[in-house]
Amino acid sequence: MAGSGGLGGGAGGGQGAGAGQGAALRGPRAPLLLAALVLGAYCLCALPGRCPPAARAPVPAPAPAEPLRAVGPRGAPGLPVASGPGRRRFPQALIVGVKKGGTRALLEFLRLHPDVRALGSEPHFFDRSLMPRTLDGQITLEKTPSYFVTREAPGRIHGMSPDTKLIVVVRNPVTRAISDYAQTLSKTPGLPSFRALAFRHGLGPVDTAWSAVRIGLYAQHLTNWLRLFPLSRFLFVSGERLVSDPAGEVGRVQDFLGLKRVVTDKHFYFNATKGFPCLKKAQGGSRPRCLGKSKGRPHPRVPEAVVRRLRDFYRPFNRRFYQMTGQDFGWD
Repeated sequence: MAGSGGLGGGAGGGQGAGAGQGAALRGPRAPLLLAALVLGAYCLCALPGRCPPAARAPVPAPAPAEPLRAVGPRGAPGLPVASGPGRRRFPQALIVGVKKGGTRALLEFLRLHPDVRALGSEPHFFDRSLMPRTLDGQITLEKTPSYFVTREAPGRIHGMSPDTKLIVVVRNPVTRAISDYAQTLSKTPGLPSFRALAFRHGLGPVDTAWSAVRIGLYAQHLTNWLRLFPLSRFLFVSGERLVSDPAGEVGRVQDFLGLKRVVTDKHFYFNATKGFPCLKKAQGGSRPRCLGKSKGRPHPRVPEAVVRRLRDFYRPFNRRFYQMTGQDFGWD
């Protein structure tokens, strides 16, 4: 404030003060002189190496690149992910269903292809940092069978990428339900019978609240997806043909993904003990390999009357599914 007052006073009475250095500074030419000095100092400092370190404006160092992190459900941060060749990207194709339809077999068959990189586990949510690294020309693939029957999944996938290719492996819904029950029974030995869970009041109405039954309502689930995705984004794979003609079905998948047909008959052999095809040589391995013990387990005996009732129940849903997809899967 004192400096401001002095300059103001000099402006008002500079000529009465007489000559001298102080008066000259307070004269009418003082602002021009000060401006020239400031401009000169700035020009000197703008030249490289001419400013003292303290006079230069500090240039912030570039922030280190943050490592890719695994982000859990609801965006919770995870641990840094190791670096490597290629880059992580959201999957260009998803195996979205269905449980006990043959999704694991299809995934393992496709992993033989050098241009397919797939996450082995089922993440159940989308996160680029969980995906394997891929090179240009390779396809990132993920498998989570619960997506097909989860109401929120189509919207989330569409929001991630509306161009995602969607693969649905379907199987006779009656056989699928029994297989689903067999898996649960192996983990919960005291489970009620299949009949008790599938029907209300003995052989009364089918209980669609039971997930093993509800998953097989393929037409209803597909309707939910078709609100966002055109039918051309889907490939429907027959779980039965994955067993009887694995090379043929995998060939269709390779075509759908725009891949060369690398996985062929030479990669498969039929394992009579398991009851389904196995790989003659797994990727990076030297011995034939079949899916684990949880695949191909024997089914519990279900009374024929129960099977017949379920077939009758699913028939209209199956026929609608055939019409929607343009494929007859021969379940009736």
